[in-house]
Amino acid sequence: MIALVLVTTAALAFDVTNGFHDSANVIAALVATRAARPGQAVVLAAVFNVIGPLIAGTAVANTVASVVRVPTPDVISVVGAALVAALIWNLATWWRGLPSSSSHALVGGLIGASMAATGLRAVRWGGIHGIRPVGVIGVLLSLAISPVLGFGAGVVGSRVARRALRRATRSIDVPIRRGEWFTASALAFSHGANDAQKTMGVIGLLLAASGHLRSFSVPLWVKLACAAALTVGTSLGGWRIVRTLGTGIYRLRPVDGLVSQGGSATVILASALVGGPVSTTHVVAASVVGVGAARGHRRVRWTIVEQMAAAWLVTLPVSALVAAASFRVGRLVP
Repeated sequence: MIALVLVTTAALAFDVTNGFHDSANVIAALVATRAARPGQAVVLAAVFNVIGPLIAGTAVANTVASVVRVPTPDVISVVGAALVAALIWNLATWWRGLPSSSSHALVGGLIGASMAATGLRAVRWGGIHGIRPVGVIGVLLSLAISPVLGFGAGVVGSRVARRALRRATRSIDVPIRRGEWFTASALAFSHGANDAQKTMGVIGLLLAASGHLRSFSVPLWVKLACAAALTVGTSLGGWRIVRTLGTGIYRLRPVDGLVSQGGSATVILASALVGGPVSTTHVVAASVVGVGAARGHRRVRWTIVEQMAAAWLVTLPVSALVAAASFRVGRLVP
C-alpha cells in the first residue's frame, strides 16, 4: 500500500512538471505577441487544462496503459522507475529551457523499466488498429506524425492568413489578439485532453494491478487529481521555455500566434479523440517553425531548432536507460 501511494504521488508530481513544462507551449504565443499578460495567460491555460481531461474521454489513457504487460507484482516497480526517469528528464530540459516531450520521456521510461523487469516480452509493440494506435509502435507513430502535421498546419495557415490579410492595416492586430484568446483556450483544452490522460492511464494501471479496480478504468477522482496537478504545474509557469518558443525560434507576431495555436489545437485534439498520445511540445514547436518558414527560411533560428531536435531524438532512449537503471537499483533496496 505504501508503494502504491508513493508511486501515485510520483505520477502526480510528473503531471506537475508536465504542467510547467508543456503549458509553456500553450501560453508562449499569447505572451510573446502581447495578446495577454503572463498572469492572464496562465489562468486561461489552467482553466482549460482542467476542462479538457474531464470531458474528452480516456482513449489516450487506454493507449498508454496498454504499452506494458509485465507480471502484476512488477507493475508498481516498473511504473515507479518510469516516472523517476520522466521526472529527471523533464526537470533537466526545463532547466536548460529546451522544449522537450514529456510523452516521449514517460513512454521511454515505461519501455526501459519493463524490459529491465522481464525482457522484450514485457513490451506490447502493437501498431495501428483501424485508426487507433496500439502499443509502443502505435505511440511512436503518433509522436512522429503529429509534428509533421503541426509543421504543415503552420505553413498552410500562415500562407492563407497572409493572403487573406494582404491589404489589412495594423489596426487588424487588435481583433487578431482577441482571437488568440480563443485559439489559446482551444490549445489548452487539447493539451489537458491529451497530456493529463497519460498520467490517468498510469494511475489506472497501478490501481488495477494492486487490486483496487477489477479491470483497467479511470475513476473520476483520478481525472480530477491529474487535472489539478497539471493546473498546479501550469500556474508555476515555464518562462524559460516560453522565451524559447515565443522568440527563440522565430519572433511571433499576433497573426502568427493565432495560426500556430489554432493549427496545434486541431492536431492535438484530433489525436486525443483517436487515442494517439502526442507531444504538445513537438506539435506547437513544429507549428512555430512552420509559420516562420512560410515567411522565409532565414527568419527561423535553425540553431535553436537543431538543439530541440537533438533533445527530441535522445529523450526516449535516455529515459529508457534511466528507467532501467532505476528499476535495477530499486530491486537492490530491501
